[in-house]
Amino acid sequence: MLGTIVNTGAVVIGAAIGMLLKKGLPEKMADALMKGLGLCTLFLGISGSLQGENTLILILSIVIGTVIGEALDLEDKINRLGKRLESRFAGQGTGRASIAEGFVTASLLFCVGALAIVGSLQSGLQGVHEMLYNKSMLDFVAAAIFASTLGIGVMFAAGFVFLYQGSITLLSQWVAPFLTDSVINEMTCVGSVIIMGLALNMLGITKLRVMNYVPAIFMPMIIRPIFTLLGL
Repeated sequence: MLGTIVNTGAVVIGAAIGMLLKKGLPEKMADALMKGLGLCTLFLGISGSLQGENTLILILSIVIGTVIGEALDLEDKINRLGKRLESRFAGQGTGRASIAEGFVTASLLFCVGALAIVGSLQSGLQGVHEMLYNKSMLDFVAAAIFASTLGIGVMFAAGFVFLYQGSITLLSQWVAPFLTDSVINEMTCVGSVIIMGLALNMLGITKLRVMNYVPAIFMPMIIRPIFTLLGL
């Protein structure tokens, strides 16, 4: 768990620095920075989506995951939690981004991708944390940058990082057989498409209920093995 703990701490510290920077940013500059980050996020989504090996897996994952997400109404639950946190941390969630938006955006950025999955597996199976240490440095910088515009919601994303990566680490012996290279590539692809949706929201182009798409990220763990059995 050491790698995950270090990664979580890096997000918290980075976000704290970013929130300090936020106080000195004029509204016009903050708006421009938000759109710039939106463009960078769009690039990350596009580049990650190219790792997919089977477009049909992507489509089925998005469809099934969205049905689950809408049925559970995850977006509404996250927004309600965000509003409660905003009432407790008055002034931290005001401006362009709500706490919920910062939490969802940062959580996906920090947890979608092979680095989070493979690093956590390596940490649990081999006790080697180097990959998560490298990820921690990247997340530290990203947390500082995103918190400068998205606020304290980015810091709360550290909790999601801890639960997500920590669960993979603790359950690594059991989940490793299911997280093959092919499955990880498909999960990265699906998650990256969702990140593209985040980017469009950040750019003010759409108002997608992104959290309701999140279950789709885990669908390749079921769909990919079925396709393999069917020879697809």
